[in-house]
Amino acid sequence: MKFLRLVLLFNLLIVSIANAKVLNIAETGFIIENTITVNKTSKQAWQSFIQDVDKWWPADHTWWGEPSTLSIDNFAGGCFCEKLEKKSAEHMRIVFVDPEKLMRMTGGLGPLQGMGMYGALEWSFSTEGSNTKITMTYRVNGINPDGYSKLAPIVDHVQGLQLDSLKAHLSK
Repeated sequence: MKFLRLVLLFNLLIVSIANAKVLNIAETGFIIENTITVNKTSKQAWQSFIQDVDKWWPADHTWWGEPSTLSIDNFAGGCFCEKLEKKSAEHMRIVFVDPEKLMRMTGGLGPLQGMGMYGALEWSFSTEGSNTKITMTYRVNGINPDGYSKLAPIVDHVQGLQLDSLKAHLSK
């Protein structure tokens, strides 16, 4: 039900996506990329990315919509997880960390998890003068009877919202 509402909402919003970064759509998956630039060092941006995830990740993109439930471990084998009382969800597994430069997570975010889709989500942090460029690239694969031409732009839009939320948090 939550997924259907999300699809309907973003089908309405999809028209307003000016620079969608859907890089590739194939029969078995898609690749999307979103980028922001912030006036922070890579160290500052990385620390907020890890430590303040509850402050920047949109609550309406969590399983239970509650504050202070998210965490991102800063090591391979760790978890991007959500915990609320006895309930818990692993959003993604951390598989690679080069602090202040790159974190790679694997799994299916949100409704993709229940659809049996799997992907690699990379967060790269690169210094550009006094700024940091943060790029979020998600490579998703799986079987979707309806294909990916409608789903990929929706996921791209949602990830753009998440990255914009990180940018707003880092701009405070």
